[in-house]
Amino acid sequence: MLFRSVSHILPVGTLKIAALESCRALGAAVDQCLVESRKNSAHLYGDAAALPGYISDSYLLDCHCPRFGTGEGKGQINDSVRGADLYILVDVCNYSLTYSVCGFENHMSPDNHYQDLKRIISAATGKAKRINVVMPFLYEGRQHKRSKRESLDCSLALRELVDMGVSNIITFDAHDPRVQNAIPLSGFDSFMPTYQFLKALLDSVPDFQLDNDHLMIISPDEGAMSRAVYFSNILGVDMGMFYKRRDYSTIINGKNPIVAHEFLGDSVKNKDVIIVDDMISSGESMLDVAKQVKERGAKRVFICTTFGLFTDGFDKFDEFYEKGYISKVVTTNLNYRNPEIFTKPYYEEADMTRFLATIIESLNHDQTLSKIESPTEKINDLLTKMRK
Repeated sequence: MLFRSVSHILPVGTLKIAALESCRALGAAVDQCLVESRKNSAHLYGDAAALPGYISDSYLLDCHCPRFGTGEGKGQINDSVRGADLYILVDVCNYSLTYSVCGFENHMSPDNHYQDLKRIISAATGKAKRINVVMPFLYEGRQHKRSKRESLDCSLALRELVDMGVSNIITFDAHDPRVQNAIPLSGFDSFMPTYQFLKALLDSVPDFQLDNDHLMIISPDEGAMSRAVYFSNILGVDMGMFYKRRDYSTIINGKNPIVAHEFLGDSVKNKDVIIVDDMISSGESMLDVAKQVKERGAKRVFICTTFGLFTDGFDKFDEFYEKGYISKVVTTNLNYRNPEIFTKPYYEEADMTRFLATIIESLNHDQTLSKIESPTEKINDLLTKMRK
């Protein structure tokens, strides 16, 4: 049973989930979680359980975004959404999907996924009682601020979604959650997978010791400081930080290249180290930090990131694992991952399915998300069990 705390509150509307093709697998897993919980705990839901559609075999909608030969598309919802509390799931990082343009095959980019999201919103607007967007990787989240003459893509996207009628935007580990200032009167929540990271490490590393003599948390740059600070405080261990020294006279692939990583913090000698960040893109800077930590005498290096994108493949990670620079790489199942990653001995998955189902159930009952946003209580319970 997942949702005892919301069982006595009537829902906003009939729960419906529109999992776009980019997010089909995660949507199906979340749906199964919700179905089982509501069926197994029907006696706890009181008046809510008697509402039409509250107990169902599935909350997934039949929705598609077919394309014409020119590459243009449209959104279709083949089930009724009238009066529904609709949750649209989209993974803008799913590059595995393709579509045809005048006979040529194109891979779906984040821009394509974002357009499909708007198409489904357009198809539901005016019919659904409330529209909520679940976008684990925030579209254009890396372009969250302006330097010189640049576009503000993330802010524009958020404003556009709200203007289309979206009430709540749910994301995970936003690159900079202050981007919500673009939509101050609308719902925006960014959740952290700290508890799931910790559980994945405890399940996969039998001799993992959570004390200040054996563990240290490392932030790979100043942008990840808040994540590392929370992790170190909740575990009661020391924290260190690397900062990136860049060559501001050169621009390569749209950014200034990193000259070196400089370390600030206590000694890591003979300690396990957790490097925590929001994403692995190419992984270059993360691996450089792991190497430097090992060269400073760290025992083992565990990398925990919410999104494992691996844009340059796995060769470098394989090499660093064989050399002993990294022991584990933990990412969530919130975005598409190349199936090859599941064959790697160093990879561990932090499963977010039940967590996302809890978020959707709480929102459907219009309940506060404060306890869900802060996993302190769950982490303390986990630590207590582990120490016993």
